[in-house]
Amino acid sequence: MKPDIEQIIEIVPEASGLMTRSGFQIHDKGSRENLVTSSDLAVQDFLTARLSELLPGSGFLCEEEDLADVSGHEYVWIIDPIDGTTNYARGDENCCISVALIRGGDPFMGVVFSPWRGECYWAEKGRGAFCNGHPIHVSDRPYENGILFTAMSTYHKEWARYCSEIIYDIFMSSNDIRRTGSAAVELCLMAAGRGELYFEMCLKPWDYAAGALILCEAGGCVCSFDGEFPSLRNPSLLLAANRRDSLDRLQEAVHRHLDAMPY
Repeated sequence: MKPDIEQIIEIVPEASGLMTRSGFQIHDKGSRENLVTSSDLAVQDFLTARLSELLPGSGFLCEEEDLADVSGHEYVWIIDPIDGTTNYARGDENCCISVALIRGGDPFMGVVFSPWRGECYWAEKGRGAFCNGHPIHVSDRPYENGILFTAMSTYHKEWARYCSEIIYDIFMSSNDIRRTGSAAVELCLMAAGRGELYFEMCLKPWDYAAGALILCEAGGCVCSFDGEFPSLRNPSLLLAANRRDSLDRLQEAVHRHLDAMPY
């Protein structure tokens, strides 16, 4: 038994009704940069309950409350209830719900819903990528004309110098830089042809599991420091591009400044 992607597309926007514009509580998770709101917890509780009903016996890997039940399950849901929580807490539209379904350890389905942008992205392995029901595809722009989505390792500022050197390297040979504050939103924007390059030093699987599948199904490519698909269990450096030759150049830029991962 497996769910229909349409069922997930119905459940995820329903959960966004819990992303209220006001009246939510905000707490930090050990640092001023790492926030959680009562809306994050409400969305996660809603999704785990509804997705358990949809696919009984499935496992979960979720951002909040250290929810990790992945062993012994053929299917595992990887959920970020609100990717871009800091944006959400400030009323910025660049936040979303990200849900990926993993089958046998591989990405199988992904849905990213950004309610304040009015965009619902989804993909199913081997069936292409879509936004609001319309097929999407990466751009064909070369590296030199590429827009880079990136960040400065907000939760580990001790790595900021590595990040700045790599970003400078890429910036000097590409077009420009963007920073929205949501990895899932940025990967989907790339899938829709609105950016071409991506680098972040350290992301968690729930940040990119759905977005990476959507990007790949839209014709893009992703890898980690070692050139392999990033881990779906552990933190990973993430590189992504609209073209394989551009991904290779991103990896070369990273390796010029990093001999090994700092974690």
